[in-house]
Amino acid sequence: MTDQALFDLGDPSVMELIVPEVTVSPAPPLAAPTARLILPAGAPEEDWHAVRRAGIGGSDVAAILGLDKYRGPLHVYEAKHGRDLFTGNEATEIGSEIEDFVAGLFSKRSGMAVMDPPGTLVNVDRPWALANVDKFVLWDEETRAVAGPLELKNRSEHQAAEWEDGEIPDAPALQCHWYMAVGGWECGWVAALVGGNKLRWSRLERDEEMIGQLFEHCAAWYERHVLEGYPPEPGGLESTTELLAKLWSVKAETVGEVDVTEASALRARRAELKARAKAVGDELTAVENRMRQMAGEHSIVKADGKPAWTWKANGNFAPKQFTEAHPELAAQYTRMVPAIDTDLLKVEQPDIYAQFRARRLVVPAKGV
Repeated sequence: MTDQALFDLGDPSVMELIVPEVTVSPAPPLAAPTARLILPAGAPEEDWHAVRRAGIGGSDVAAILGLDKYRGPLHVYEAKHGRDLFTGNEATEIGSEIEDFVAGLFSKRSGMAVMDPPGTLVNVDRPWALANVDKFVLWDEETRAVAGPLELKNRSEHQAAEWEDGEIPDAPALQCHWYMAVGGWECGWVAALVGGNKLRWSRLERDEEMIGQLFEHCAAWYERHVLEGYPPEPGGLESTTELLAKLWSVKAETVGEVDVTEASALRARRAELKARAKAVGDELTAVENRMRQMAGEHSIVKADGKPAWTWKANGNFAPKQFTEAHPELAAQYTRMVPAIDTDLLKVEQPDIYAQFRARRLVVPAKGV
């Protein structure tokens, strides 16, 4: 029996609207008690993207709830409407390449066998609830009885504290809970390779209250933002700022008209927050200056024998001050490096130059 034979398709009339070439296969009843296969592994990439746009998957849930550090609700909204600007990077490439390695480590440490899933799953009662599980954990390797999903992550050393003492960060934990919700499993696992040399893994138990809340919230979000097409509030992630800067091609000197009431409210709120941020920044600087004053000539400060803070000369080098103080040494250690002549590029290739200029939000002091 092949992996793809573990599930069958669901309602063919629904699936044909998305993926017309999928064939139905018989399935053991308990492989995924509440899920069916909507798209087999190895299907054409365009079919995979079409199915992914048609529902909510595990990687979307934390972003929708505002608990993903890298994506927000607006990222999910744009992706569902065919405007996913993220095409992958080195981190996602490496994560994909070492997935089998991390799964093998988990299997060795846990003593449980793992296997590849058959493809994209859909909840039998919610045709918008999707799951692309990384691996299945098996109760029994011979019978291939599926115990639950395994979510695999590759994380850098500076995130190590988030994975200590059996802790799992919100985003991957929610992803695993979502897979349990879609597939009907009673437990699931999350495993991460941290810093390239530490495996951290934990088992999660099914939480019916959480599953109910996830389905309720995501169903409402799907209805409002995917089916009805209303964009969500952008939120405050830096990655959302970058997304907004890339969504549109700038039309120079064009004017867009917006609601005056909302524009006035946004300007007032921005001014209030800027003033508050300045006040907090000044207060923070005062606290840090007192710490610098207490350190004096010492680079390490302790209190009751325990580390309190440091004030070391290990910050950025000051080239301007160095040049003014030691002009001969500055000339000796100055090197010519290649640089793009942006002024010439702007003159000779204005359209290309415009494509790579960052957009700046400027709010004039006088206005609505």
